[in-house]
Amino acid sequence: MGDTVDILLKNTGLEPKLVEEIMSIGRLKKVKSGHVLVSPDSPGNEIPIVMSGLLKVLRQDPNGQEVFLYYLEGGETCAMSITCCIEGRKALFKVVAEEDSTLWMIPMSFMDSWVTKYQTFRRFVFGSYQTRFDELLNAIDSVVFHNMDERLYRYLLDTKQATGSFEIRKTHEQIANALNTSRVVISRLLKQLEKEEKIEQHRNMIEIL
Repeated sequence: MGDTVDILLKNTGLEPKLVEEIMSIGRLKKVKSGHVLVSPDSPGNEIPIVMSGLLKVLRQDPNGQEVFLYYLEGGETCAMSITCCIEGRKALFKVVAEEDSTLWMIPMSFMDSWVTKYQTFRRFVFGSYQTRFDELLNAIDSVVFHNMDERLYRYLLDTKQATGSFEIRKTHEQIANALNTSRVVISRLLKQLEKEEKIEQHRNMIEIL
């Protein structure tokens, strides 16, 4: 528990008294890579704070097609989960563990009182909204203004930054699904990026140069 307290104090900017409350009423949750934490239409009654690992947030259409929106790293929470919980709506998105992750789950029933009582919690929540809003604008810009090759390279760079590794262990199919395009298109564009010496392709791994 001591490590969890240290992570919350260091990564979230929340005051010690609030962290004590979070620790007393929340619960630890460990998820394996690939685990679906939130799925479309699932009821929201808990807010996750990422302690370690990496989550990815996806938008899913009625036909099951998905498009990548953004990552959640250590010390971050899901603004869309907060919105769904506050408004009592079911999720219209999907949250999946990109890596083995450790989360601290907070019951939604305490949100209103904490927003009123603690200034640091208000800043944490609204800061999460602003960060996610900026990332969603970037996602929209990528779709509307950028060609697929630019979107692909931005996705690779975003993944590198989120994971802290120049090695991206994803298949062409997984990348194609994230960008809502075909594997053939992704394979062709990756070859082009390799010719431009921006990446190197290895077996089951892409290296950012």
